[in-house]
Amino acid sequence: MFGYSPFASAVDFLRTTLSARLAAARSRDPEEGASVVEWVVITTIVVVLAVTIGVIITNALNQKATTIQNCINSAGGTSGCGN
Repeated sequence: MFGYSPFASAVDFLRTTLSARLAAARSRDPEEGASVVEWVVITTIVVVLAVTIGVIITNALNQKATTIQNCINSAGGTSGCGN
């Protein structure tokens, strides 16, 4: 009736994978929790650093793109672009 949806199979895969991971996490030794917390903290730090670096690079590229666009728009003038 609605046709094939690739998202439906992706959602099923995610649901199955997450439920298997949750079951495995619940069956582990409680003392392993400390190392899991360490991994979560380390992963959080790495993700925050990656996002921060991505934002910095994106802002720098946007500034350069604006500068280039301004030079193109004022081509033939005496704006001093490219000198």
